[in-house]
Amino acid sequence: MTAPAFLGRVGSVAGATISVRLADSVASGIAIIGGRSYRVAQVGSFVRIPQGYHDLYGVISEVGANATPETILDDRQRGESWMTVQLVGEMVETSFERGISQYPGINDEVHLVVEADLQRIYGVEEEGQIVIGRLAGAESIPVKIDLDRLVTRHSAVLGSTGSGKSTTVSSLLRSICEVGGTSQRASARILLLDLHGEYGEALANVAKVFRVNPSAQESPLHVPFWALDTEELLSFLMGPLSEAAFTGILDKIQSAKLAVADGVPGVDINALTANTPLPYSLKKLWFELVDPEYCTWADKERTEPAVDFEGDAETLTPPKYQPPGAGSATPLINNQNVLGIRRQLTQMRSRLLDRQYDFMLHPGKWEPDLKGAAAEDLPELLESWFGHERPITILDLSGVPSGVLIHMIGGILNIAYESMFWGRVLPEGGRNRPMLVVMEEAHRYLGKDTDNPARTMVQRIVKEGRKFGIGAMIVSQRPSEIDETILSQCGSLFALRLSNSADQGKVKAALPDSLGGLVDTLPVLRTGEAIIMGEAARLPVRCRINLPPETARPNSADPEVAVAWTKPRGEQNYDRLAAAWRSQNPRWTPPKGKK
Repeated sequence: MTAPAFLGRVGSVAGATISVRLADSVASGIAIIGGRSYRVAQVGSFVRIPQGYHDLYGVISEVGANATPETILDDRQRGESWMTVQLVGEMVETSFERGISQYPGINDEVHLVVEADLQRIYGVEEEGQIVIGRLAGAESIPVKIDLDRLVTRHSAVLGSTGSGKSTTVSSLLRSICEVGGTSQRASARILLLDLHGEYGEALANVAKVFRVNPSAQESPLHVPFWALDTEELLSFLMGPLSEAAFTGILDKIQSAKLAVADGVPGVDINALTANTPLPYSLKKLWFELVDPEYCTWADKERTEPAVDFEGDAETLTPPKYQPPGAGSATPLINNQNVLGIRRQLTQMRSRLLDRQYDFMLHPGKWEPDLKGAAAEDLPELLESWFGHERPITILDLSGVPSGVLIHMIGGILNIAYESMFWGRVLPEGGRNRPMLVVMEEAHRYLGKDTDNPARTMVQRIVKEGRKFGIGAMIVSQRPSEIDETILSQCGSLFALRLSNSADQGKVKAALPDSLGGLVDTLPVLRTGEAIIMGEAARLPVRCRINLPPETARPNSADPEVAVAWTKPRGEQNYDRLAAAWRSQNPRWTPPKGKK
């Protein structure tokens, strides 16, 4: 009697690709086996090929005429049906392993993988195995991924707009944080860079949210300038600088840091550089640089300044000097410590006075006074981001101006990486408490043709982060625009619906398994459905991602145009619209007592 899961027999073998002659009793559709329904002979379904003590496993990549081996095309006229299978792994005794140690023989039986087989592959509930969805071909079977490999080998979530990308990320993060759907992994540590403010409400009960314009339940986002890369900071503040001017400014920054370094734990004044994360005053730096540029002298010995107003560093008021005299007449032009950076200093002052950059240039309790003393220092910053009781830290960057966004992301990633790297052997460090960094809208700052600090830091994380406990999850709707080095380092892929051929090609090129037919289904995947493959998945699988409750989904749904356009027009107040724009805060409300 034929087993109900029997599909056919092996007809030809070419490396990891085998052709299977389907049995006459098999018809593409639904089979009920052991009370469970399975899709039979369809692209993406699993098959099992018994080999005595071994079982080989594969994924159907092609069915029908194109799957017929070229050497027996005449068999089409005899009514035989064929399918192509890609071998992906084997069961050795009781453990499943990727790759194969032997090949099937001609006429070996091929069976449909049923729930009992999947249970053998995934095993019993193990620590580190998290359920993220259901098998698309048999929705009674849960899909699990390996948490260790997901984090340490990096991952990418790729899908076109409207494919369910944000909801998938939200569901994945909840699955990681919640054990059994209730309790949380107490020491989980996830840093989410949210460019559009989509996740704050969706993950409110498992995340601490930092935002430039916070609500009552959120914390203000502060990224202290003195913790950022000095060269990138000067580029943002001043623009292009000559080598002499750049060196002169670095010397002043280093001197300012030396002045506050005494007694700071871990600081060796003999090894201190301009990049050592120590507070210093940007206002004082600006004032010390601007004074020589405008200074004139009342005497020929240049000992008495011809100053009318000394200026004020705290209010960024420049000094006022008497204009230089003609020829050799006094007042004389200053020629000491002049760097020729008047235009750059004007830009720097403009940046310091611009309120939209306050989160970085005037970072609250982390802003040093003119002496370089700050109420809060680096330990408090790291603890506020990574030491709170919730497993996820969301840095909502929706209020960050686009002109500084790439610098800001590079700076945040640098802070995260350096702290985990240098503290790797400590209880708070990356090896004892690993970190997953989730980067939304990654194509905006990881372009392959763009050399920027964010791209440099992500390359460093995906190349070296595994050893120090830092994993990356790249989230993008345009994988074709992401740097190839970064994408190639992502060991696991969650590929949702992708319509663009260039994006599909990028996914195919990055696959660890030869699954051409399976990947060809990318344009027709349902919303919230993904092809999962790579290190974290024991088998490449087509999965329906578990949907979080309606109240816990990201704020990224399309507006309901037909409903919105048929509603009566309510009160219109464009003062509020203008105020929201000016404040860079979509949830702006007037101060109390004002309308």
